[in-house]
Amino acid sequence: MLYHLYELAHAAMSPARTAADQTILFFRNPFNPLAHTTLGRGTAAAAELIERSTRRYSKPSFGITKTCVDGKELAVHEEVVWQRPFCKLIHFRRDLPEAAVRAASRVLVVAPMSGHYATLLRGTVEGLLPFHEVYITDWADARMVPVAEGHFDLDDYTDYVIDMFHLFKGDVHVLAVCQPSVPVLSAVALMEARLDPNVPRSMILMGGPMDTRVSRTAVNELAEKKGTEWFRRHVITPVPWPYPGFGREVYPGFLQLTGFMSMNLDRHVNAHQDLFLHLVKGDGDSAEKHREFYDEYLAVMDLTAEFYLQTVDQVFVKHTLAKGTMTHRGEPVDPRAIRRVALMTIEGEKDDITGFGQCEAAHRLCANLPRTMKQHLLAPKVGHYGIFNGSRYRREIVPEITAFMRAYDVRVSKFRRFVTSLRRKRGIEAAPLPVMDLPKAPAGAQSKAGRTPIVTPTTANAASPANAADHLSARPVRH
Repeated sequence: MLYHLYELAHAAMSPARTAADQTILFFRNPFNPLAHTTLGRGTAAAAELIERSTRRYSKPSFGITKTCVDGKELAVHEEVVWQRPFCKLIHFRRDLPEAAVRAASRVLVVAPMSGHYATLLRGTVEGLLPFHEVYITDWADARMVPVAEGHFDLDDYTDYVIDMFHLFKGDVHVLAVCQPSVPVLSAVALMEARLDPNVPRSMILMGGPMDTRVSRTAVNELAEKKGTEWFRRHVITPVPWPYPGFGREVYPGFLQLTGFMSMNLDRHVNAHQDLFLHLVKGDGDSAEKHREFYDEYLAVMDLTAEFYLQTVDQVFVKHTLAKGTMTHRGEPVDPRAIRRVALMTIEGEKDDITGFGQCEAAHRLCANLPRTMKQHLLAPKVGHYGIFNGSRYRREIVPEITAFMRAYDVRVSKFRRFVTSLRRKRGIEAAPLPVMDLPKAPAGAQSKAGRTPIVTPTTANAASPANAADHLSARPVRH
């Protein structure tokens, strides 16, 4: 019923939104004398605020069309190299010679499934592109996935990550931003326990809630106080008709957005007040920056109920990974099994989403990983968002990430590749092909997650504890 009330409210505001649009067109028409007056600009500004406050924001595009490599500007193209009902893997292909592509290390960026689209990590990708071949997980909006495609929970998420590692045959470094740090570490631990040769070369966990008992935040306290059943009763609702996912139980994106904004309500109110003043003054540049940020921030997606509730229960209420009691489809998840995959953690000192020390706890969990294969990066005076976005991320964190990955990549030198070949260890593997170049899966073929692989696109294109996933000087700390 909650979702239906939201849709009804949105439909009820359509006349007001249409009237606001017409008002903007009238008072910004250059042939209208009022457009050049304070009254006209003020009226148009007020109408824009009404229109933006009642609009439904669609999924943004990554919009990454170029990058700079060694001082040379190159075109960038998006390619889908892997597809499942709830996720597609996008490769940002740079226009480089094949030899240069092969010589560049590969980075799999695992975006959070946290209410916002993967495009929120646009800045993360842009910072890595000058140095690496970058791939990112683009999670599907649950309301756009038909019920016939089955359910998707935390175990499925982990299976998806393992499938991606197999796609690269282990010739990849994985970078998990916030919430996916838990399933990524779980995936690596499971593969290590199985002696799977396709484990990634290294993993970088950024602001991940590995042990939420450390430096508890308001998000953590809310989860423990309310408990999983409270969230099941109060925030889970079926998707209404006519969405493709009609009938699917979800945690709606609009609820997640409400939670996000309520954490810093004064800041958002002041930002919109500033937008009004910028528009009245004719400060188009400042107004455009506001639009760009909020067009991204206000675009939200739904999460499957089972994924949301399992994450709340396992990560924020029971702390199963930190306590060593987590299982994956009945199989124990033991981070102590990790011995071959280098680990780097990154935290922000002023992170109010993932408390200080929660991500660093991964080093304690991976007790059998040699100290020389561990590194922790502390970002003083940095909030959650600043860990993976912004000028200081590009200037200070990206170089540290790049140096760490190169230390565990055979591409560093011909000598290392030669030694690797002598020891018959993993070398440079072929890059994944776009899905259009892949053969179709035979009938009945199953993925490791128990579903038929899909190689053609489907029609579907932090305040809450499960998803609470904003300035910086990096200081590496060796373990």
